[in-house]
Amino acid sequence: MKVSEQVAFVTGANRGLGRYLTLELLSRGAKVYAAARNPESIDIPGVIPVKLDITNPQEVVEAAKAAKDVTILINNAGSSTGASLLEGDLEQIHLEFDTHFFGTLSMIHSFAPILANNGGGSILNILSVLSWYSSGTVGAYTSAKAAEWALTNDLRINLYPQNIRVAGLHVGFMETDMTSGLEVPKVNPIDVAKAAIDGIESDNFEIIADDVSRKVQSGLAFGVAALYPHLK
Repeated sequence: MKVSEQVAFVTGANRGLGRYLTLELLSRGAKVYAAARNPESIDIPGVIPVKLDITNPQEVVEAAKAAKDVTILINNAGSSTGASLLEGDLEQIHLEFDTHFFGTLSMIHSFAPILANNGGGSILNILSVLSWYSSGTVGAYTSAKAAEWALTNDLRINLYPQNIRVAGLHVGFMETDMTSGLEVPKVNPIDVAKAAIDGIESDNFEIIADDVSRKVQSGLAFGVAALYPHLK
């Protein structure tokens, strides 16, 4: 796929990775719809701002009506409540699933027919290394991301006959507002955005954006003992 010939729709485009994805798409010549809950917060010249809360079904429908020429959908919008599964507030746990699983599914429900009508295209779901691994501290987020990974796998199979490629991007901690309080190694979101768009152009189904994700991925084949060696 030549990104310069495509029309992209990016959720959560006003900050963090979403902003860098939007800038990268623009730099390669794509037309870009940049979506955020507050479209006034989008200050990127050349984009088409769209008001969108992906947990609001009506706003998702309205966004799809406004963007009938889309051929690339990037599901980047996310939430991070920090809630644990055992002790966390159930409303926060629901929010994580409403955003990462049901919000992503709602976007694909509305936009997949548009991509198919335009001859096909690509959907990229921004996942996480935490869709494969749990630290035991942010269970709501990791569980929702694991569910989104399963969603990605299922829809990849079902949309392929419509010439729609569904990809997942796995990455660890990035230098963004969401991780500003964490003292851990972080990758540059500019590099992640470039890897993501490179992956779309190469028609990849899976994009591994950092060494942490590669390491965890390699451990999946060896099960619990490899991922959680402290469990005896």
